[in-house]
Amino acid sequence: MTPNPTLRELVSPIDQRWSPYRFEPRPVEQDKLAQCFEAAGWAASSFNEQPWRWIVATREDSDGFEKMLGCLMEANQSWASAAGALVLTAYRKTFARNENPNRVALHDLGQAAAHLALQAAAIGLQVHQMAGVNLSQIRTEYQIPEEFEPATAIAIGYPKTSEPSDETEQALAKREASARKRNPLSQHVFSGSWGNSVDWK
Repeated sequence: MTPNPTLRELVSPIDQRWSPYRFEPRPVEQDKLAQCFEAAGWAASSFNEQPWRWIVATREDSDGFEKMLGCLMEANQSWASAAGALVLTAYRKTFARNENPNRVALHDLGQAAAHLALQAAAIGLQVHQMAGVNLSQIRTEYQIPEEFEPATAIAIGYPKTSEPSDETEQALAKREASARKRNPLSQHVFSGSWGNSVDWK
């Protein structure tokens, strides 16, 4: 996979991060997984609440892996089954210290997931984050407490770089090879008032 076609010089993990649909069906070393989750833990969060939670299943634990795979939507199960590890995410909806609603808990989970993804890219892994999960099944299967909200899933592993071996892999490889582009800053960054785009060159 070629680096992202950035317009400005960025730090390497951002330049190299992408979301593969094909993974080598091999385990991810425990130390590398621990590095990714420690990176996630250093994300900023409101009042240092750290509202994120992760449930991990590795390939070595075949029963646990299949249980988690079954919580993904069917379209994601086919390709995520080759990942080295699967992760379910959740966040605490209220602050632990006073039980007041934490308006930015999902934002903070997103920051932590981004840290995880960038650390993975820095050590030769890649992640693919998914919204396609069965939230009610996750809550039941993993007995998620009421004060927490299940959110997303993440596949972690070594991206497969060999030639596709069948039609399914060809379709996935085609998705991976599609143009990687982002909207210009002017579409997202305003100054003075809403819709007044910055004129950065």
